[in-house]
Amino acid sequence: MKINDLIHKAYAALLTEAQQNKVLLLHPHSRYRSMLLARLLNETSVNTLYYAMGPDDVDLKSFIQHLIHDAASQHPTFGRHLNMLSPEVYANFPAHVDTILETFIREMNELSSDKLLLLVLDEYDRSDEADDIHRFIETLVDNMPAGCRLVVNSRSLPRLPWIAMIAKRQAAMLLDDSLITTDFYRNDKGPHYRLEVFALGPGNVLLDSKTVDTWEGHLPRLLFFFALDRPLITRAEICHAFWPDLESDQAVNVFHVTKRRLHKALGLDVLVHNETHYQINPEVSVYYDVMDFVETLIRARDESNAERFDAWQQAAKLYRGPFLQGHNEEWIDNRRVAFRSGYLEALTEMAQVWISRDRQENALKLYRQALDEDFSREEIHRGIMKLYNGLGRRSEAVAHYQQMEKNFHDRGLKVSSETVTLYNDIMA
Repeated sequence: MKINDLIHKAYAALLTEAQQNKVLLLHPHSRYRSMLLARLLNETSVNTLYYAMGPDDVDLKSFIQHLIHDAASQHPTFGRHLNMLSPEVYANFPAHVDTILETFIREMNELSSDKLLLLVLDEYDRSDEADDIHRFIETLVDNMPAGCRLVVNSRSLPRLPWIAMIAKRQAAMLLDDSLITTDFYRNDKGPHYRLEVFALGPGNVLLDSKTVDTWEGHLPRLLFFFALDRPLITRAEICHAFWPDLESDQAVNVFHVTKRRLHKALGLDVLVHNETHYQINPEVSVYYDVMDFVETLIRARDESNAERFDAWQQAAKLYRGPFLQGHNEEWIDNRRVAFRSGYLEALTEMAQVWISRDRQENALKLYRQALDEDFSREEIHRGIMKLYNGLGRRSEAVAHYQQMEKNFHDRGLKVSSETVTLYNDIMA
C-alpha cells in the first residue's frame, strides 16, 4: 500500500475516534505520527491549534505562556482572556490554577464556536518531569468544551491515567490506523501471572495464587494500586497524592519506608526506579482486573463485534464493586467515578438490548442495578419511568419520580427540566 493511502487511513481513523473521545494519543510506536500531523495541520475541515512543547516547558506557567505566544500566529484572538488576568495570578501561579483552567477553557470554547477544534500538543514527552502540567491536562480533559479535542503526540507514553480515561470514554490510543485495545501499559505477560490484582471492590492482591495479607498498614497496598494507575509515576507525584501536607523531605522519607514495606509484603521489588520515574517492574507478570474491565468495554463498544452483548455482560461481571471500596483518597475517588461510568454504560447498553427484544422486565432489573451504584443518574430514572409507563404501570412511574424527587431534594440536587417534562407527560 502506498504511503499516502496509509496516511489517509490513519487520518480517517483519527477523525472517527474524535467523534467519541476527547483525547487522542498518537501512540509512540506509530510509524506515521509526523506525517499524520502534517496532514492534519493542512486540513481546512477542522480547526487546529498546534503547539510543540520545548525544553523550557518545565512547569505549567511556562507551558501556558509559551502556548499563548505560539498561538498568536495561528489564532490572533487566542490568549486575550488569559493575558487580561491580573498580575497577581501570574505572580503566584500555583495558587490560581483553577482560574487559569477556567480561562483556558473559555479561550478554547470561543475557537470551537463554528467547527471542531483540535488542540495538538506535539513532543509532549518534554513535559515528563512537570507534574503540574500533567495534572492540568488531566483536569482539562474532564472539563473540555463539547467542540474541542486534544491530540497528543509523544515519543514515550505520557504519564496520564489512560485506563481511567478510556473507561470514561474520554480517550483513545491510536497506532497509525488501528485502535489499541489491550495491554495499554505493556505489563501483561500472561497467560501465567505472578501477581493477580483486583481493585474493583475492596482491593485484593494474590501472589502466586495466594492472598497477600502482610501489608503492615494500608499505605503499602494503596501505593501498589497507585503505581498500576499510570504507565510511569514520579516520586513527587506519589508524595503529592499521599502526603500533600508534609514537607518535601518528610514526604520522601515516608515514601521510601512505604515502598520498602510494599516490597517486603510481596517478597519482590515490584516498584522499580527507571531514571527519573517509577514503574511496575516490567519483569513481573501482572493480571489487573481494571485493565481486563476496560479492554472488555472496548470490545463491547465495537459496533462490528457480533458478540457485543456478551462483552457488556462480561464487563458488568468484572465490576465487583466501586474501585478500592472503603477508601476515600482524592485519586481513588477520581478513578472510582471513571470505572463506575464504564459499569453504568454496560448496564444501560444491556438494558437497551433487552428493550429491543421486548424484554422490559430484564431492562428494569438492570436499570435498578445501575441506580444502586449511582442514584443521581437522571437518564436512568427516565428510562425506568418510560418502561413503567409503556407497561401500563403508570402509578409506579409516578411513584418512582416522586421518590427520586424527594431523594434529590434531600441531597440538595435539582431535578432537570427534561425529567420534569417526562413526569408531566405521564401525568397527562
